[in-house]
Amino acid sequence: MWMSKDIGIDLGTASVLVYVKGRGIVVTEPSVVAIDSNTDRILKVGREAQQMLGRTPGNITAIRPLRDGVISQYDVTLKMLQHFIRRACGSVLFKPRVIICVPSGITEVEERAVVDAATQAGARRTYLIEEPVAAAIGAGIDISMPNGNMVVDIGGGTTDIAVISLGGVVVSESIKVAGDKFDEAIIRYVRRKHNVLIGERTAEQIKVKVGCAWQREEPRMIEVKGRCLVQGLPRVIRISSLEMPDALEEPITAIVESVCNVIERTPPELIGDILHNGIVMTGGGSLLYGLDRLISSVTGIKTRVADKPVACVAIGTGKSLDHISVIPEGAINISRQRQQRF
Repeated sequence: MWMSKDIGIDLGTASVLVYVKGRGIVVTEPSVVAIDSNTDRILKVGREAQQMLGRTPGNITAIRPLRDGVISQYDVTLKMLQHFIRRACGSVLFKPRVIICVPSGITEVEERAVVDAATQAGARRTYLIEEPVAAAIGAGIDISMPNGNMVVDIGGGTTDIAVISLGGVVVSESIKVAGDKFDEAIIRYVRRKHNVLIGERTAEQIKVKVGCAWQREEPRMIEVKGRCLVQGLPRVIRISSLEMPDALEEPITAIVESVCNVIERTPPELIGDILHNGIVMTGGGSLLYGLDRLISSVTGIKTRVADKPVACVAIGTGKSLDHISVIPEGAINISRQRQQRF
């Protein structure tokens, strides 16, 4: 189709979601790239590259070019963005305008890297939006009202916690503890408790199948394979959901403490709104069983997981495309620009 398209990109540590205006989310792929280290040629991007993690021969490297919510390998991120933009837009005469989500704690240097990468990847203009703002919009919250709403967005690399009112972020905190740290904690626990070494993909399977922050009514079990650290031989072990609160204690505690820190710094008037509206959780990490109940128990504020939590940020970014004409290029606080329009 020979026309320009506006697209929104949730450029996450774990996955990339691309929203095309008028079509919705058209790409949902892991943020993984497989490279031939001899020639620096990109072999696979997304799901096919993810399947290569931990399984590649010496000359092929499967890497995740984003770490802790920001670009860690610029050239690889650039090629990954080019691939996804081309896939979302197809053949276009004019380059698309692009809105990209970034963590609320991003530095100016990291911000500039995202803008430059998107521009080089084929964007005509690049705009930025904070993840908790996009998550709130995607969760169906009217952020333009003089009403306090609290969002906890737990992605792959970062957890963004923000109190939003009148279209802007009043108080926020971004920590580099999220889904990836859950996986690392499980790997450490299995090594310490069972003397078995497992990989990232196995740890993610454990997290999805039996992971929990609050004890399940009925315990679950999963069988996983790893390498015995004593004998050096393959070994099959059974992991129970009963072990998970202990295994995940460190990252979960960090997230709950950050939520409490943001609540402590929130103006009293908005605390009343949050008590009434509750806390909304988004992002893939919010799907960890019982995490909403734990936060509710610690804070005394009702907490719920949004509908389509994984897609919330991308949906919110997509909805922001409706107001792209009034957004200054590279703006970090798109929500405030939108509010001034009305």
